[in-house]
Amino acid sequence: MTSPQQPQPQPQPEPHDTAAPGAAAPMPPAGAPEPPAQPPAEQPEPRPLAAHPQPEQPQAPMPPQAGPAPQEGGPAREAGTMMLQAQQPPAAAPGKEAGTMMLQAQAAPQGAPLPPQGAPKDAGTMTLQAQQPPAAPPQQPPYQPQQAAHQQAPQPPQQQIPAAWQAAGPGGGAPAYVSPIPVRRTNLGHALASEWTKIRSVRSTMWTLGVMIVLNVGIGLMIALLLSDPYRTADPLLGSAWLGLLLGTLCVIPLGVLVISSEYGTGMIRTTFTACPSRGRVLTAKAIVLFGLTFVITTLSTTLVAVVHAGMLNGPAPTGDQWLRATIGSGLYVAVLSLLALGAGALLRHSAGAISAMLGLVLLPMLLAVFMMTSESLRPVAKAMIEYSIPNSLGALYDQPFLGSGPSGWQPLLILVGVTAVVLGGAYAALEKRDV
Repeated sequence: MTSPQQPQPQPQPEPHDTAAPGAAAPMPPAGAPEPPAQPPAEQPEPRPLAAHPQPEQPQAPMPPQAGPAPQEGGPAREAGTMMLQAQQPPAAAPGKEAGTMMLQAQAAPQGAPLPPQGAPKDAGTMTLQAQQPPAAPPQQPPYQPQQAAHQQAPQPPQQQIPAAWQAAGPGGGAPAYVSPIPVRRTNLGHALASEWTKIRSVRSTMWTLGVMIVLNVGIGLMIALLLSDPYRTADPLLGSAWLGLLLGTLCVIPLGVLVISSEYGTGMIRTTFTACPSRGRVLTAKAIVLFGLTFVITTLSTTLVAVVHAGMLNGPAPTGDQWLRATIGSGLYVAVLSLLALGAGALLRHSAGAISAMLGLVLLPMLLAVFMMTSESLRPVAKAMIEYSIPNSLGALYDQPFLGSGPSGWQPLLILVGVTAVVLGGAYAALEKRDV
């Protein structure tokens, strides 16, 4: 603009001079020719904020462009006037338009200290802060499996050998080491205690002996009630007391087999022979425990039945020998029969097989003899099978055999003892020769 009071001469701007950006364009004086209109510069459209931060690239400065030369012959410009001309922006860099700036809001890190409360900032101001690159994680050495295995595996503590043991070793001059724990040699008593603990702690003992007592006493009492007629005479007086005992023997046989075959089935026999390497001592302890338990239980039950028969039946009074054979003799017979089952279990080492063999020995001769009696040629064989069968031998102890020509008195017991001794001898030999 020109001052109306006193015009001051102003230097003419060079053609290449441009006004500072943002300065107001001066108004041309009245009557001055208007400069030719220049096409407006295209303004780039603003882009939305990017989702991901992009590095800012420096914008190339705009080179000055020479304006159009003043027309010759045109009116002279007045002093104090300035010509403004819009410059064309340089070519935009690939991927970005000129004049744009990418800003992205960054969440303040948690735990960062708040800025001090100073003077309030002017409205419209914005603080930009350069973000530090994250610190690189510390590099770890490469993994070595062998080294890690050596580091993780704990080393066992070295056992210190006492000096007394070292001196007592080969070439040492000190006397041999003596343990403070008393060392006792095992004997048959220890084996007996072990077998007694086994036989009384299993359920098979309770069931087999319990059923035998029920059969012997129950059947004996029922027979006594049936024969208790004042007009009937029983001779011998104790001759019918063995029928219940015959069925009771079928319960003692499984007990004798299971005493040893059950250990073979479960593998307990290895532990037994480890604790007591003398196998003959183990079999002897089993035989003594089984024989004593069976003899006591059978003798008590048969004595009870004999007393009931003697008090309820009519007939001649039994002799002392008859009393012994009906009580102690029957107890010994059943106890020896259990030893025979023990020998069969030691030989066969199988519970089902040994029990089946013993039941066949008790019942099969009588059943076969019944069918063989129909043949004249086989009748002598059938007669011998009946006379030496276990049921007939048990009845002979009570003076009531099936056939009167067979063994009598104590002979059936002696025969059974001989057979049992042979079977047990074979069991001892097999136990020492064979492996478990």
